[in-house]
Amino acid sequence: MSIDRRFFVRHGVAATLAALQGNNPRLLAAPRSGTADSMILLWMAGGMAQTETFDPKRYTPYESGLPSDRVLSTFKPIPTAIDGVQISEGLERVASVLDRGTLIRSHRVGDLGFILHSRHQFHWHTGYTPPQSVACPHFGAFVARTLGKKNPDIPAFLSIGQNLEIGGESDAVKAFHTAGFLGAEYGPFHIVDPREAVAVTRPNQLLGQSRFAGRRELYRKMLAASPVQRGSDHQKESFLNSLDNAHRLLTSPAAKAFDLSLEPEKLYSTYNTSRFGLGCLLARRLVEAGARFIEVTTEYIPFRFWDTHENGHSRVVDMKRTIDAPIAQLIRDLEQRGLLEKTLVVVATEFGRDMMTEGKPGLEVKNQVTVPDIMTEPKHYGMHRHFTDAVSVLAFGGGIKKGSVYGETAPERPCKTIKDPIGIEDLHASLYSALGIAPDTKYEIEQRPFYVTKDGKGKVHPRLFS
Repeated sequence: MSIDRRFFVRHGVAATLAALQGNNPRLLAAPRSGTADSMILLWMAGGMAQTETFDPKRYTPYESGLPSDRVLSTFKPIPTAIDGVQISEGLERVASVLDRGTLIRSHRVGDLGFILHSRHQFHWHTGYTPPQSVACPHFGAFVARTLGKKNPDIPAFLSIGQNLEIGGESDAVKAFHTAGFLGAEYGPFHIVDPREAVAVTRPNQLLGQSRFAGRRELYRKMLAASPVQRGSDHQKESFLNSLDNAHRLLTSPAAKAFDLSLEPEKLYSTYNTSRFGLGCLLARRLVEAGARFIEVTTEYIPFRFWDTHENGHSRVVDMKRTIDAPIAQLIRDLEQRGLLEKTLVVVATEFGRDMMTEGKPGLEVKNQVTVPDIMTEPKHYGMHRHFTDAVSVLAFGGGIKKGSVYGETAPERPCKTIKDPIGIEDLHASLYSALGIAPDTKYEIEQRPFYVTKDGKGKVHPRLFS
């Protein structure tokens, strides 16, 4: 079934409104002991080309008149800290820490018809295909609700780097940046720019403490006294709890975790490649302070960053400069502080890319970009179309096996998964399991179960773990 953007947004809004009327969702299973107690998701928004990053194929340099179908990778392969394993040029620092984790090359994402970034991102972040009849919680919201806070003054779930007013697919992107039916108190604490994080965790100095407290109390009274039913009692209570949590953070010494100026200048400079880079630094500080789940994104904006429909090669050069040093330094910092074994770090994206195939081999969908048969200028050189049959994922820490490669893809086009495929349900099951959350953990909402993996059927892949 083909679903356009308007349909997705319209039904996403309807699901959100339905969630506001929902009763208190009841957890029907208790968390178990896990190998990790926190998680950092490094989200490569826009569709990171696997053959240009972590699954390089035959390298073909650019030349005018080059047939497009000859190009698999536009970067040379480089060695890594795992003997015999190569990734792409420009990721030298990540290559040096690859022995601390597992490189998954066989992740397959859903076949959702006509490909929209927002729909695939929704699917990856919630585990469910949009639209749904209820507002699906983000992965991080499930973690926050199921495991609870480690530090009462630090938000359990934080999202760093995504401006939700992006135009284009902004409403659809907002649809999965929520706690859905779980309630506002488990939703993400949004920080668009890490450089401004400290400012959003301080009370407005112009108001003063007494006026600030007075406004907060007035808002509580207005919500409680509203003659119009704006959501269920559970949702109102959850929203008020979120206000209390925010106020607690504003007045807590723990807020210093958001102050990047406290970092040594040399270390700050290593991370300071972009908002994403500083987001990685902030994520490390937040894990140290007791956060449960942090997502740091390169940010999704149509036709920018990893959304490489043209000028693919040069765009990926820039993206590698953005992510290489911060990801590697994050892993080293967590390791040096004794935090890596209890912190699951995942690098992921909504789908891969290929020059010639839109969708997956044998199930192609409508092309969204015209690729010329013959390249006549550099903008044609790179990964252009959306590819769903093979996506690369990196996983470090939290009990993940060290120095391992999981799965395999074909060496020639179509470079599809040929060994150990792992879909979203099973990948999520494995990540949840590392955090001590069983894949069939469920909440009762509207007198029916809602599972953390679709229908509770996600399967853990034991070979991902030590």
